[in-house]
Amino acid sequence: MVPMMRKWLDIPSVWLLGALCLAYWQARAMPAGLSFGPVWADLLGGLLVGGGLLVALLALAELRRNRTSFMPHDEAARLVTGGIFRLSRNPIYLGDVLILAGLILFWDAVLSLVLVPIFVWVVEKRFIEKEEYRLKRKFLASYGRYSQQTRRWI
Repeated sequence: MVPMMRKWLDIPSVWLLGALCLAYWQARAMPAGLSFGPVWADLLGGLLVGGGLLVALLALAELRRNRTSFMPHDEAARLVTGGIFRLSRNPIYLGDVLILAGLILFWDAVLSLVLVPIFVWVVEKRFIEKEEYRLKRKFLASYGRYSQQTRRWI
């Protein structure tokens, strides 16, 4: 039971939720008198959150259309290279980063900006590198060509 529970808890959404909780707490409990400024941060934050949601939803739709899993620990049934995956090898993670950055701006959580590169590093080490290894092993030359043509993030 514990390994299965760990598998479901060790997903990027949980890490994103943790970073969002930290940013929200920092904005409310420890603002340190810092601010991004007036309306522009709210507008940019909203655009980033909306863009992040759109990118992630497009990626999920493409994975579903190709009948392969979106869970990071699962074996991929197919190498998905179409749709939003032409622009990024990791559009769901890119969407997560955009959402995090956008809500940090929207909440005026200036000190929490450090969470963005930390989140990117965690996602790369815990998920992306392992996923890419499995894809290289399963799809060989196809994945090699894809990874040369398409950047990891954008």
